[in-house]
Amino acid sequence: MPRAALLSIHARVEGTTASTWEDPSLVQVWGPRFNVYVVAASDLAVFTLGRLPDGGKTRQRAEDLAARLHAFLGATRLRYDEAGQALGVHGNSLRYAALTGTLAIRWEGARLPTVWIVPPPAIDAAQATLELARRYLHIFGPATPKGFATWAGIGARKGVGVFDVLGSERIPVQTPAGPAWILADDEPTIREPPGPAAPARLLPSGDAYTLGVTSEDRELLVPDADRRRELWTPRVWPGALLVAGNVVGTWRRAQGRVTIQTWQRLSRADREVVVAEAESLPLPGSGGRIVVHWD
Repeated sequence: MPRAALLSIHARVEGTTASTWEDPSLVQVWGPRFNVYVVAASDLAVFTLGRLPDGGKTRQRAEDLAARLHAFLGATRLRYDEAGQALGVHGNSLRYAALTGTLAIRWEGARLPTVWIVPPPAIDAAQATLELARRYLHIFGPATPKGFATWAGIGARKGVGVFDVLGSERIPVQTPAGPAWILADDEPTIREPPGPAAPARLLPSGDAYTLGVTSEDRELLVPDADRRRELWTPRVWPGALLVAGNVVGTWRRAQGRVTIQTWQRLSRADREVVVAEAESLPLPGSGGRIVVHWD
């Protein structure tokens, strides 16, 4: 959700405010697996057109819906359920039109998304898919074609093909989870000694750091199987509590109340930095009044 994106930005960028996610340099899209992503406006095509199938019924459906939406909406914006009703389809079906890179959305989480048409991308689908793979390797690497295909919501065969086209842009590595790939340009950074970890971070549900699209990824991040089930539940995931770079618990929020469940005993100093981090969250409508409850 867009508000979760705000907290992901806050965990990485100083000076994040409650309105940062509304900055005009950012845009929302129905991205991989049709989840809502907040991305740089210049990257809209990468996260949408980059997932367009090479052919078949899905591509035909996407292009047909996009054309009908363009004819119906023109330069106007409309709530997605109303736009879908006008076209005789369920509003959720409009997510397929996003694959063409010509549909943008705005969703605040509590209300239904608004949709509108944007100009066609300046790059073609093949270029967008390659750039999507580069982004995936940069953020999630070391990674595999299977993981990329799962994350992007594309076929496994296409995932392998895209990695092959990258050629020398990627290099093989060995990891505790098995053989994988990284971007060649990232090798110097990966070889550098790690810097000091932040004292505490509250990562939201679905954050890129804890997404873990494969079971091997999740096992590497959280070795204990029982704890993995607490973080990656069958329902809505909680957020992850990081202390000194390690996942040591989960957290959830209801308005200005943040409930934290730890997997180990924290020192008084650790608890203080966790509370300070929670109180710094730029939560819209909280008025700066955040109360931490330890469960």
